[in-house]
Amino acid sequence: MSQHLIIIAIILFILAYLVGVKKQTWLLTGYNQKRVKDQDKLAKLVGSYNLVMGMIMLGGAFIDHPDTQVLIPILVIGYVILLGYVNTRMVE
Repeated sequence: MSQHLIIIAIILFILAYLVGVKKQTWLLTGYNQKRVKDQDKLAKLVGSYNLVMGMIMLGGAFIDHPDTQVLIPILVIGYVILLGYVNTRMVE
């Protein structure tokens, strides 16, 4: 069992709740919230991504396999892709 993946999963669940449900987009760095056309779509998109990645991280924490360490770079690459999408498609 990997404790650091559990901690990352808890952080992702908290972010998913705060951004996806409470719509606190000010927590998102790298996103120009003032230029984004649809704040609700941004909150749902990022909140959903955080929820899915939190579940994957939590599942990976209970799998005793050395390849579960590849989940963290996948998380970072996903954030970079999401950042690129938001900054190219959702801004004014």
